[in-house]
Amino acid sequence: MGAAGASMEGIAGERGQLINVAYRLLGSLAESEDAVQEAYTRWYALPRSRREEIVSPGAWLTTVTGRICLDALGSARARRERYVGAWLPDPLPGPVGHGHGRGSDPADQMVLDESVTMAFLVVLETMTPAERVSFVLHDVFRYPFAEISGVLGRTPAACKQLAAAARRRVPAAPAPVSADARTDVVRRVKAAWENKDIAALVDLLDPAAVMTADGGGLAGAAPRPIEGGARIAPYMVAIADRAPGLELLERPVNGVPGLVARRGGAVVTVASFDVAEGRVARIWVVRNPEKLRPWTARRSADEDIHGGARPPTAFDH
Repeated sequence: MGAAGASMEGIAGERGQLINVAYRLLGSLAESEDAVQEAYTRWYALPRSRREEIVSPGAWLTTVTGRICLDALGSARARRERYVGAWLPDPLPGPVGHGHGRGSDPADQMVLDESVTMAFLVVLETMTPAERVSFVLHDVFRYPFAEISGVLGRTPAACKQLAAAARRRVPAAPAPVSADARTDVVRRVKAAWENKDIAALVDLLDPAAVMTADGGGLAGAAPRPIEGGARIAPYMVAIADRAPGLELLERPVNGVPGLVARRGGAVVTVASFDVAEGRVARIWVVRNPEKLRPWTARRSADEDIHGGARPPTAFDH
């Protein structure tokens, strides 16, 4: 059946899938939304006769979105070379209410799984644009290489080689950590941070832990990663000393337990954690306000669900 048999609702219904693909390719909610919007613009710009010839509008939209993301990844590399400090992917808030959201906000349409954790997205950043597109479309979304070749303009065999090269950049999966264990570690980090307990923080951090912060030149953040639990712990306490009066909340970040700091109702910091063997191995801190807008937009609904504001605490830089 061609596009003539596809309803307007059916075409619009592809949006959630396209946002999921684009975010994993770009790591940016705003850029993902722009890419998907551009794909729809190109679809509706086609002559009606051409649209009717397209057997699978969803596949066409995915191909076009993938090409737009490929171009965006190429230009993003140049932009990120000029970025102030470390660049991190946009942190994803959890869905408001039960289950996955289905609102108009791109974050509400995200399927939260292992492929959107901060740890995985940071690995994706080490890949070339073509590797990332081939790997994400094949290994995450199970698109065949014959379709991926249409995105990359390469043979299916070449796309398969790109995915294999990308796969080699992914570290071996660590021992699985249960959701309860992750929650417990993050909760204890929160308590130690609030109490400014350096010894407790050192005990919770892996000796080789690394903290990376993204302020984008718009908010204070360490310009380079801080390495070693013994260095990270006093730095965290120093941050707390300089910023009294904030709310520190436990919230899911990219589908796993994290911490969020708010001031005056606005989210100013989102911290994501990678937990291994009962300790924190990596901390990713996003403070760039442009990346935190979806979090502040969730404040009212979030408080309705969680029973109002929490007591103020210290968490900022």
